[in-house]
Amino acid sequence: MTVQDVERQSFTEAWEQWHRQKEEVLAGPHGFLAITGLHWLSAEPTRFEDAPGAWSTTAEGVVVELADGEALTVDDAVVRGRHGFGVIAERDSRYVTAGDAVIEVAKRGGHDILRPRHPDNALRTSFTHTPAYAPDPRWVRPGRFLPFHEPRAVTVGAAVEGLEHVYDSPGQVEFELGDAVHRLTAFNGRTPGSLMVLFTDRTSGVTTYAANRSLQIAAPDAEGRVTLDFNRAGNLPCAYTDLATCPLPPAGNRLPVAVEAGEKIPLERGGQP
Repeated sequence: MTVQDVERQSFTEAWEQWHRQKEEVLAGPHGFLAITGLHWLSAEPTRFEDAPGAWSTTAEGVVVELADGEALTVDDAVVRGRHGFGVIAERDSRYVTAGDAVIEVAKRGGHDILRPRHPDNALRTSFTHTPAYAPDPRWVRPGRFLPFHEPRAVTVGAAVEGLEHVYDSPGQVEFELGDAVHRLTAFNGRTPGSLMVLFTDRTSGVTTYAANRSLQIAAPDAEGRVTLDFNRAGNLPCAYTDLATCPLPPAGNRLPVAVEAGEKIPLERGGQP
């Protein structure tokens, strides 16, 4: 086996581990595929079939009123009767349990929502895998982070019609692809200093999910250099279920080339194995 063969095998194994871990989170007992409802809370206490209690949003935050015989576990403590969760910050979530279900209490686009997660949800139990392009080192591209003088608030649409998200963008990522230079507006990533880009390209709606894909980028080095591994362009939860509020890419984040790398349209949305 040549050095190139060893490197290619190592590259493929690292990608497979990334993809496997991503699938495990998605299809975990209380992952996104376990969600059974996306409930928008109002001032009127309302009951839902997939969660105990009557839920409402008030000036003091989200409130649940539990009937006799109903209970939730909140921060390892069993609560009954009336319980207030306080004001939940935008894009934050709190998780409580009810039997084998987990109830997500969250705020998205300025609205308080409830998303119960049940392990026996059919979308989860029938899940097998997400099709993807074979990993290929040629889709690993060097780039450069171009920071803004100060972060800019960027408003984007959402998978839910009429909903908007506002993110702070620290700058743009510049890279070459298809004999041209491209720039994508970036948001903050999962870890301090890291970046995340939402984008579409010419495969969107053809072999990849139409609305968006996301790519995590490690923190720039001292010279601002970054690496974009499009093999790890992944689906957001909205690619699998309508019960997600995923953000759409910012204006200008559509690449005029076909990025034939990363995850494809899920089988649940008519994708091909």
